[in-house]
Amino acid sequence: MSNGPKHALYAEFAALAKALGSPHRLGLLEQVAQGECGVEALAARAGLSVANTSQHLQQMKRTGLVTARRNGKSILYRLADDSILGLTAALSHVASRTMAEVDTIRREYFDDRDALEPVSRDDLMQRLRNGLVCVIDTRPADEFAAGHLTGAINIPPGEMEAHLEDLDPSIEIVAYCRGAWCVMSFEAVSTLRAHGFRARRLQDGYPEWRVAGLPTRSTRAGQERPGVRPSD
Repeated sequence: MSNGPKHALYAEFAALAKALGSPHRLGLLEQVAQGECGVEALAARAGLSVANTSQHLQQMKRTGLVTARRNGKSILYRLADDSILGLTAALSHVASRTMAEVDTIRREYFDDRDALEPVSRDDLMQRLRNGLVCVIDTRPADEFAAGHLTGAINIPPGEMEAHLEDLDPSIEIVAYCRGAWCVMSFEAVSTLRAHGFRARRLQDGYPEWRVAGLPTRSTRAGQERPGVRPSD
């Protein structure tokens, strides 16, 4: 039994689960999901040393979570497959339902900061078509340049106060960032509401929007990708 094909498969599944068994690696996966990125930039975003970041990325590369390519002297990493977003979303969902500590953190930090239901992707797409909303991307400028929702403007939380006069208070604002647990959109919405704006968060982030086949634009490439939903 222990030498059969099922056991061999379970061993590979376990290796993949082990590769996910680090908060730093999960954080790095969130980062590479924003777009292709070099080790040094990933290390700076994650608050890790370059050597430590490289070790985490190599382990994830061995299990097929990320891929790498050389660009001159730099090594650039990206998600190996978009289905990995589903894997991390499932991990989050199960943990929220089965682990009391996760539920406590969610309620005490996230729910207490924003009790309003976030905007779904379909709802936001409809509002964009009707011209009823202003969309703010709260991620750093380099992530925004690599890819963002078509029509979004880039205002990280630390710059929000300086741009309030540029925003129309008569239009609802929807802010988004890297994913469902990214705190930047929470901070942006909090600041906007404190100044009288009607603001809500997108339910998830840029990677999920892109994978859903909805319209995105890359400032870096100067090209827009019309939204086309993948076939079922």
